[in-house]
Amino acid sequence: MIQVPTHVDDIGWARLAERLCYLFPPVVGVGAVGVLEDLDPGVPGLSWGLFLVGTAGYTLLTLGMTLALFFDADRIRRQPRASGNWRPRPWINAAFALLWAPAAGVVYLARRHRRFGTPPGWSGWWVVVALSLATTLFGLVAAGVSILLSIPGLLVTGAGLAGAVAFGAFPVAIHRDAAYVCTESDSWRPNPGVYLALAFLSLSVPPVQPALAGYYLYHRREAIGVPALD
Repeated sequence: MIQVPTHVDDIGWARLAERLCYLFPPVVGVGAVGVLEDLDPGVPGLSWGLFLVGTAGYTLLTLGMTLALFFDADRIRRQPRASGNWRPRPWINAAFALLWAPAAGVVYLARRHRRFGTPPGWSGWWVVVALSLATTLFGLVAAGVSILLSIPGLLVTGAGLAGAVAFGAFPVAIHRDAAYVCTESDSWRPNPGVYLALAFLSLSVPPVQPALAGYYLYHRREAIGVPALD
């Protein structure tokens, strides 16, 4: 089992980077809704307001990620005995974050995990992953039924429910649960940063989400079973 060192994780910059990553999907989703609303105007100014909220939120998250990666990388470089052979370059990570903050965040967290691990949390995040899978499957079925029976409202309801759960809960749940599994299993150690990146990818390629969730839950069960919720 991985024993997560605490002498580097005492600083909150890495944890801040995680939380900022969690916020990117909802913020991007708000901006996307604003663009789509512009195609079918309802409330005057709603689409423009949502787009501004999404744009401003993404900008603030990008600046926060830039600072978090810079200061965490700088702290690690100042502790050569703790960091081993990994010497993250603060300015390169900060520049990457300015260009593409979500990608910079998940790449950094994945590399950081290989050296320091990721602090585990609640053992029940797998339930949220399972609920995300169920919700997505329901959304797909609802979309199919709505198309076959020409029920537009069902399509909107199914897609909206599946999208809300996927954007808001799935990336957080699979990242946090992977961190937990790493401390409980010797046979399978999923990298939380890698799974967070795959969860981000699944938001733009919808069929990937149920496949990823199903794959993860299967291997989790094989590795540690279904423990009681703490």
